[in-house]
Amino acid sequence: MEALSRNFFLYLSKNQQLNKLASQYGIKMVRGKIVGGVSFDQAIPFIQEQNKAGMSVTVDHLGEYVDDPLTTLERTSGIVAALEMIKKENLDAHVSLKLTALGLDISEELVRLNLRRILTAADRLDVMVTIDMEDSTRCAQTLNLFQELKADYQNVSTVIQAYLYRSGEDLDRMQHLQPFVRLVKGAYKERLSVAFQDKRDVDANYRKLIAKQLDSGSYTAIATHDERMVSFAKHYALEKGIGKEKFEFQMLYGMRQQLQEELVKQGYKVRIYLPYGDDWYGYFMRRLAERPANIAFALKGMTKK
Repeated sequence: MEALSRNFFLYLSKNQQLNKLASQYGIKMVRGKIVGGVSFDQAIPFIQEQNKAGMSVTVDHLGEYVDDPLTTLERTSGIVAALEMIKKENLDAHVSLKLTALGLDISEELVRLNLRRILTAADRLDVMVTIDMEDSTRCAQTLNLFQELKADYQNVSTVIQAYLYRSGEDLDRMQHLQPFVRLVKGAYKERLSVAFQDKRDVDANYRKLIAKQLDSGSYTAIATHDERMVSFAKHYALEKGIGKEKFEFQMLYGMRQQLQEELVKQGYKVRIYLPYGDDWYGYFMRRLAERPANIAFALKGMTKK
């Protein structure tokens, strides 16, 4: 049933007609519930709200697979403007981005130029930028670009997905860079040849990656709503004498608010993933596919306030 549910939501995420209807009519329903609005300006009050509650934020301008070079330049300018606003408004926030929004599928030269422009601003303003991971066909290219740019820029981090077989070796290859890494389970439909298909195998690998990254001494972001994984990370860090300043928990805006608040009270750093933009529908469906238990949390979040 879990596999059927995952496939169902992944199918819905790719339905162009539903995406179009959602972008036209659904944003009012989800703004302030699961997304921060259409623009970064609209998201600022929700970032400030999270900051006042003791939580950090990472923002993401939704929209992937851009095939027009001019659109990638516009997206790049928008991200630089968001970085400037984070500094100006003294927000406790990072920026997350996807390389296909910056031209990865057009040319590597284009995405590299756009990234360098963003990371130059990020280092000047001292705001962290996380390069998100997409499907497995883009994994190697993404990590290669990250490692190349990490040699030149301080404020850049990336993501490792637990459902990919290669992830443990990828972490090992990057350790000389002492990278800030966000660990996730993974939200795309992948082939058996590259990814674990059984949830138990994904969970087992996720625990291994958490332990490996924490042991490395590099900063670790544990992105999960799974209380078992949260508990594992807390107990592992305590057992190994790893301080709370060496890692954080990341969760989606509008989901598991009670757990987020409990972790803050316990002295753990919590960062909320707050997307904005009109392309919210595909994002939301992938989150439901990633963990069907999110359905209940999402519905609760969408009916609050």
